[in-house]
Amino acid sequence: MIRASPREAWCGVAFFWVPSSTTSSHSTDIEPPPLRAAKMSTVHIKSPAEFQKLLSSSRIVVADFYADWCGPCKAIAPLYEQLSSSLSRKDVVTFVKIDVEAQKDIASTYNVTSLPTFMVFREGKAIEKVQGADPRKLQEVVKKLVKEVEGGSASGSGEGSGSSSGGSWRGAALPRGYTDITDQIEPKGCELLNADEDFGPVRVLFDTSKPSALAKKEGAKDWVESGADDQLLLFMPFQSMLKLHTLQLTSLPPTDDDDDEAPMRPGTIHLYTNKPHNLDFSEADDTPPTQAITLTEKDWNADGTANIGLRFVKFQNINSLIIYVTKGDGDGEKVRLDRVRLIGESGEKREMGKLEKIGDEAGE
Repeated sequence: MIRASPREAWCGVAFFWVPSSTTSSHSTDIEPPPLRAAKMSTVHIKSPAEFQKLLSSSRIVVADFYADWCGPCKAIAPLYEQLSSSLSRKDVVTFVKIDVEAQKDIASTYNVTSLPTFMVFREGKAIEKVQGADPRKLQEVVKKLVKEVEGGSASGSGEGSGSSSGGSWRGAALPRGYTDITDQIEPKGCELLNADEDFGPVRVLFDTSKPSALAKKEGAKDWVESGADDQLLLFMPFQSMLKLHTLQLTSLPPTDDDDDEAPMRPGTIHLYTNKPHNLDFSEADDTPPTQAITLTEKDWNADGTANIGLRFVKFQNINSLIIYVTKGDGDGEKVRLDRVRLIGESGEKREMGKLEKIGDEAGE
């Protein structure tokens, strides 16, 4: 009997298997629109310095982390080459391949623990991560990439230090090796208790745009405030199983010290994972949190964002998160939240049951 090597067994069991005979059908599914630019070949990275140089010189870098012994890596390689041939543009979009056996330092730096892993970098920062030979997920990332190239490459200027053209605004940098997975929240299943209806609905917390308070724009109130007191209870179900590394909260209350009714920033937060539905306030008070967090003034940066590192081992394979703001950071009666960002890794898609839409206007 022939036994598979440990490497082959690990690679074959861990990921979606894409037979090479079906590669052409996956290619026709994607059909990336051609870009008017000279063709470029995929770059095979030979050193960390070469990779860092490309991250600095090319606006977007798509990286394929692979190994020669990995079957799924070989199966999806023709598809990756097709995307590289169709979308590469000098100094704008560069596709690279990184052999994790030869470049272990690079793989370690970006927390590559599964093969194949595809990562997308914009202006040197990781913005997307796809683990496994999953053509459909790779297709989703490619569509975002095409939109970025076609819609944003003509303009070289951004809106500010916290924004990125064509992508999701974040008030703080990403931890190395992790990506923004806020898009894995299922907004139709979210629920926010004790919210003042005079302000935005729950979905504004996940809006990809820069908060109006920072952009100095008048218009819709794109934030939430508490109603009866200084507590908020936010329930978020996910579209896939997540590994949550960091929670980013943005809160931008007005700075008028003379306004006694001005809202506060969150002061104490309790987090709960894998709950099938929201808790009520009594249940939340009686349930030990997965993690309790106390925020002080020094935790908020110039963009009004607190970058909260989580106890990573307690936030593995989670399908929902509850954020309970138990009190504000002062003596006021209301708290304010402008944005919520989840940072970590996304995994296998969940089979979502029928979700009732909560917090949206009728007819949407």
